[in-house]
Amino acid sequence: MVTTLDAVRRLRDQELLGAVVTIVDGPETGERAVIDADDGFVAGELPADIAADVLADAAELMRHEQSRTLSYGEWRVFIETIAPSPVLLVFGAGHIAQPLSRMARELGFRVIVADARKTWATEDRFPDVDELIVGWPDQVLDHVPLDRRTYVALLSHDARFEDPVFPRLKETPVRYIGAMGSRRTHRQRIERLSAQGWSEDELGQINGPIGLDIGAETPAETAVSILGEMIQVRYGAGTGLSLRGGDGRVHAQRGTEEGTD
Repeated sequence: MVTTLDAVRRLRDQELLGAVVTIVDGPETGERAVIDADDGFVAGELPADIAADVLADAAELMRHEQSRTLSYGEWRVFIETIAPSPVLLVFGAGHIAQPLSRMARELGFRVIVADARKTWATEDRFPDVDELIVGWPDQVLDHVPLDRRTYVALLSHDARFEDPVFPRLKETPVRYIGAMGSRRTHRQRIERLSAQGWSEDELGQINGPIGLDIGAETPAETAVSILGEMIQVRYGAGTGLSLRGGDGRVHAQRGTEEGTD
């Protein structure tokens, strides 16, 4: 029989998405179960009366990488999501890519920077990234996972670097696609992709112009803008607006059902 500890280790070691579910109040307090996002309950057990509802709620929380304490009749259950480290794939080793890659590492991302220009993609400019690749995008994508933990930032401003990427991203479950450029550039991008058969829903997955509107001017400020948008997509929460002057609790959708005052 697989123990809950072994199941958690498997999730972490194999970088799988899952959750640990613990009854924190009510009958069977302390009972624990482990959920694999693909396989359902894989260790431990919960009362039959609440197991299906917990599994459904856990699936939604896992999708947004959130943890929360929820009530089910006389039971209160803490659902703790276990998610693999996100991967940020940056195309274009320009000035914005430097602070973006550095800050993303601080946020727990595994960072891969790629550029076909050898003079830009150097270890001196990117000393701390997990992987630095000199090559065209279609060569790079053969070595990078394109799954739900992957975030893609296209910073090149150049269709030559973008056009090989988008066909490979189409119909993949990548979590985030952001593309640098003006609104005019993005309209042209959308026109090209629409002509290639991209649906409205698929086009809507592309964040362009990339980032949140915070009035960014410098490369570092632009990196903050991009990371802010990525975080918002990652957790599926937040408005991107100032918290000042709002009503209700701060971060009510994360942590616990009560939120934070």
